[in-house]
Amino acid sequence: MSRYFTEDHEWVDVDGDVGIVGITEYAQSQLGDIVFVDVPEEGKELAKGDEAAVVESVKAASDVYSPVSGTVIDGNAALADTPGLVNEDPEGDGWFFKLTLSDADELNELMDEVAYQAFVAKL
Repeated sequence: MSRYFTEDHEWVDVDGDVGIVGITEYAQSQLGDIVFVDVPEEGKELAKGDEAAVVESVKAASDVYSPVSGTVIDGNAALADTPGLVNEDPEGDGWFFKLTLSDADELNELMDEVAYQAFVAKL
């Protein structure tokens, strides 16, 4: 499985033509305590950069953008009852949605972990 990152602090784990999307440790630390998450419904078509989900914290509400184009195949239902999972495990159990990739070439425009860490270090 390969992980890619965006400059908006989303990550996508890719296994074959399926991607799992969430926000990074850095993003959740900036948001603070997360109180609500709205994930996309199964079947929703997303283009790269589309608003895909909403996350609300005690500080602010933020959009989560799709790092790649595809069709949503699953939203993380656990986040409806336990939005704090995003704070506890943002790059694991706190994932937002899964999708089938419609254009794997888009992954070439994203950062790998080393490039993302260097990007965050400059913020």
